[in-house]
Amino acid sequence: MITVTAATGRLGRLVVAELLQRGVPSDQITAAVRSPQKAADLTELGVQVRQADYTRPHTLAAAFTGADRLLLIPSAEYGQRFPQMKNAVDAAIAAHIPLIAYAGFVNTPTSTLRLADEHKQAETYILRSGIPFAFLRNGGYTELYTGELGDLAPALDSGVTYGCGADGQVSGATRADLAAAAAVVLTGQGHPGNAYGPEGNGRVYELGGTPFTLADVAAEVSRQSGRPLVYQDLPADRYAQALTAQGVPQAFADLLADTSLAIAHGDWYTPSTDLEQLIGRPATPLADVVAAQLRAL
Repeated sequence: MITVTAATGRLGRLVVAELLQRGVPSDQITAAVRSPQKAADLTELGVQVRQADYTRPHTLAAAFTGADRLLLIPSAEYGQRFPQMKNAVDAAIAAHIPLIAYAGFVNTPTSTLRLADEHKQAETYILRSGIPFAFLRNGGYTELYTGELGDLAPALDSGVTYGCGADGQVSGATRADLAAAAAVVLTGQGHPGNAYGPEGNGRVYELGGTPFTLADVAAEVSRQSGRPLVYQDLPADRYAQALTAQGVPQAFADLLADTSLAIAHGDWYTPSTDLEQLIGRPATPLADVVAAQLRAL
């Protein structure tokens, strides 16, 4: 039995779809979700749906029962991710699950990202649990850099896109690429990866695609749209101010600026070829993601 948490989220749904596509019987997949009513479509596919609320540990123990492999996808609740993951790992220990796969960030141990702090805590807690594990350290979602946050149309109107990543590179991949990699690992079809842990009982996958800069993104959008668009680099505080001026809440603007600044620090870059080796193809090209985003405008 393969159990996928946060299975009604964008990444979780894609993982479930990949597992089905790879021939895993639907009754051997459990979608562990906070709100089962949002998973009616998965039930229709024959997938087992169980309630699993990270903030209610008793729901986790029941949801994880019988799992041979468990994929933990953290919630989007900044500041609550580690307490939630601690609850999930404790439940996995109680359920005697043989393997935990954890979806974190690329370069977790050295990352300067504020958002990476809780991933560091979660990885450490999983290590200490003694359960065999696979750390799926995901690169930045390419979609986030090509307009998924709703910033593409305003950028095209103004002719300028902003950030504070300088000429740093993002080893981006789409959610679909990363979901495919997770499915390979969960079905035991992956390459050995990098041995990790005090007893070598884990594997680490640094998952990134062909790197691009923020200027590369602007140039590709301009090329495909036929409209002028340039990238302008700003200090992190000025970028956050620009975001708040557009109506972005201050706390979220600060996180976005920190995430962009991490590009300049090299936190979103990896030379690893783990992703391509796992899925048997390169990550989805930047040009293809830009084309999809432009069609959605």
